Amino acid sequence: MSHKAGFVNIIGNPNVGKSTLMNAIVGEKLSIITSKAQTTRHRILGIVNGDNFQVVFSDTPGIIKPAYELQESMMGFVKSAFEDADILIYMVEIGEQQLKDEVFFNKIKHSKIPVLLLLNKIDKSNQEELESQVQLWAVKVPNAEVIPISALEGFHIKEVFDRIIELLPESPPFYPKDQLTDKPERFFINETIREKILLHYKKEIPYAVEVETEEFLEEDKIIRVRSVIMVERDTQKGIIIGHKGSALKRVGVEARKDLEQFFGKQIHLEIYVKVNKNWRSNQNQLKRFGYNQ
Repeated sequence: MSHKAGFVNIIGNPNVGKSTLMNAIVGEKLSIITSKAQTTRHRILGIVNGDNFQVVFSDTPGIIKPAYELQESMMGFVKSAFEDADILIYMVEIGEQQLKDEVFFNKIKHSKIPVLLLLNKIDKSNQEELESQVQLWAVKVPNAEVIPISALEGFHIKEVFDRIIELLPESPPFYPKDQLTDKPERFFINETIREKILLHYKKEIPYAVEVETEEFLEEDKIIRVRSVIMVERDTQKGIIIGHKGSALKRVGVEARKDLEQFFGKQIHLEIYVKVNKNWRSNQNQLKRFGYNQ
């Protein structure tokens, strides 16, 4: 029996539903999801295996105009998604008119590989608006197949996946058949804690934060974890901790619950807060946290 395999890379503006789509198809919460822009900072792989196929999905940061070194690195992950894709998913949402970066938009329009333009959040529109948007994108990106979906509600997700399987090139698998992602356990701990910070803190705080897991000890019935939340200034440290530690405690409790579900084991989670001045603009620190690679 012939075997198909390939990289299906998902790109688009912030908050169009890229992470929701990948999680829905993979069946696991690999990418954190919040309503804030720039939730996804890395390129995260989600691998779906069948007897005669392997689809390597790639979630990427939303396309923005970079304002500092961290964002430059995030856009580097998006650029890399163009380089190794076998199929490109360009994701837009109802009401959207254009990509924020004309260079990326031109790359999509002149892509030599199949492009699926997924028009997301159709559950928030009516038939007239939907038809108008489908026509708009069919003209803007004539090389793409336009497919209306709702990643959150699961509308037409199976149709998208079936079409991907049709378009995949014949190839042996790129990863072991039991592998789900390319990221280690510590990455998902870091991201789960960061998700809670994005959900509970306002203004600049979530964007000034990075999480590093210093200890991950897996025993038979429990995983012991020690993680550090990095902030850029002393004032931010105080806000993260909150009055008598209440804010930090809420982050820890919610993160632990999610991680216990993800790992299927009891989690003992310790979280500390440290100041790491201007880490977002420090090349050495960015490399340490997995950016600029």
